[in-house]
Amino acid sequence: MNKRKLLHFLAFAFFAHTSSMAQNAVNAKHEFSIQQCIEYASKNNAAVKNALLNIKVQEQVNRGVTAAALPSVGGSAGFTDYIDIPTSLIPGQFFGQPAGTFVPVQFGTKYNANAGVQIQQLLFDGQVFVGLQARNTSIAFQQKNLEVTEENIKANIYKIYYQLVVSKTSIALINANIERLQKLEKDAKALYQSGFSEKLDIDRVSVQLSNLQTEKEKTINNIAIGYMGLKTLIGMPAREELVLTDKITEDEIKTNIVNDTAYSYTDRKEFQYLSLAKQLNEYNIKRYKLSYLPTLSLSGLYSKTAQRTEFDFFKKGDWFTTSYVGVNMSIPIFSGFSKDAKVKQSRFELKQTENNLESLKLSIDNDVKQAQLNFASAIHTMDFQKKNMALAENVFEQTKKKYDAGTGSNTEINSAQTDLVTAQTNYINAMYAAVIAKIDYLKAIGKLP
Repeated sequence: MNKRKLLHFLAFAFFAHTSSMAQNAVNAKHEFSIQQCIEYASKNNAAVKNALLNIKVQEQVNRGVTAAALPSVGGSAGFTDYIDIPTSLIPGQFFGQPAGTFVPVQFGTKYNANAGVQIQQLLFDGQVFVGLQARNTSIAFQQKNLEVTEENIKANIYKIYYQLVVSKTSIALINANIERLQKLEKDAKALYQSGFSEKLDIDRVSVQLSNLQTEKEKTINNIAIGYMGLKTLIGMPAREELVLTDKITEDEIKTNIVNDTAYSYTDRKEFQYLSLAKQLNEYNIKRYKLSYLPTLSLSGLYSKTAQRTEFDFFKKGDWFTTSYVGVNMSIPIFSGFSKDAKVKQSRFELKQTENNLESLKLSIDNDVKQAQLNFASAIHTMDFQKKNMALAENVFEQTKKKYDAGTGSNTEINSAQTDLVTAQTNYINAMYAAVIAKIDYLKAIGKLP
């Protein structure tokens, strides 16, 4: 194989590999249950990822608070070349000269070097110590924010997922109606050709059939939009295929419901979140109160200095040591009432959080009561619409038999078909409403799985 053929072969192989990878990316297929959708969203939804990053940010903030309580060690080194040595004026009396005269004298050497280590250790600072106490609560606060975000997303995933599942039943019912009308249209054409019916009868059936086919197209389009919405919610690329594997039945809607009307506010993630916010407000008040107290710190230094008339620091010569240990106290005396303002501000913020907690309790009570009523009503409506749909199917079948036997009119069968479609639509809507009511109820009592 010559060089040109080899290059062509490699280029073809690279193109084929790249095309294969692109095709695989486009054709990626996911068959997800509801729980798999929730797990996928926990890793790919932007709001969840940002909530996770908030935890990481808080961890670094906590590290900064911890650092304030740890020793601070630093080193220093310096070299100075005095091109002109500083001059000082000494009173002339020291040298036997008249009073009022001064003698210029140069102190020091041309070359100076120093190196040392300093250490600082905070012994007491009320604000830092409160910050250390609040670290775990701060992390718990961000983690609870993550849980609140995940639960809100989870509830929406449940609703969209089961809406799409119920829509499969809707498509199945529409297809069954189309088959009925197609058969009815065929029979009407046969009767018309035999002279037992009018052309108008065929046209009426054709109109109904056309309406159903249009409704089917609209439903399919709405389902496609629903899938796009679900993909966006869980963070899945639009080009990838999503297949829903779970099914929903009336029995599943009615099961796994907590019948006990007793519930606890603490089961709600929002209540837990606000309770942690209250704890942080209390830490804030404590922090600002302790800012009135003095701060105490320990400092130390160890350094070496050398002075030379020539640059010979790396040869033998004296290096003079300086070292000390000191305790420093900073006493706040007056800060323009800023500390008092911060204490009062933090107390008002605590009161706001307490008010929000009380308001949330009322909201939870209302949510639970409404959810209970809505769910009970939705179940009753679903059962009623199921019976009504069965009745409409029976009426249509009996009317069809009469029509086939020649004792029924085309108007009667068209009316029966219209009633059947209406009953089926009402049943689908009632079934989906029951699913939503169940999700809202479980979320209201803090038991959403």
